[in-house]
Amino acid sequence: RLYRDEPSLHRNSFDAAGFEWIDCHDSTQSVLSYLRWDGSDFHVVVLNFTPVVRTDYRIGVPREGRYREVFNSDSRFYGGSDVGNGPDIASQSVFWMGRRDSISLTLPPLGAVVLKLSGAQ
Repeated sequence: RLYRDEPSLHRNSFDAAGFEWIDCHDSTQSVLSYLRWDGSDFHVVVLNFTPVVRTDYRIGVPREGRYREVFNSDSRFYGGSDVGNGPDIASQSVFWMGRRDSISLTLPPLGAVVLKLSGAQ
């Protein structure tokens, strides 16, 4: 339902304007992160390809504000262990990955999290 209801996750799938890497070079920790865009609306997607929980995993974000975890593949709802970030993640003015603001996440093992900007700080 999330994919269907959130245009930034499916619109512009075949257009370079709909996708932007945050980081595709973290082979040491086997983590990929990217943005899906629909005009000014976007989602942050982070994938952890290892069975290890990653705590304090920092990624750069395009805007300052509060981010909400809208999907976590490790949720109890899906039979997972519920490792995640809670409902509210505040960005920090910490320059990271070429971006002015960043957030620190807990990444579930062998999991995916999808975040959406929910408001300004």
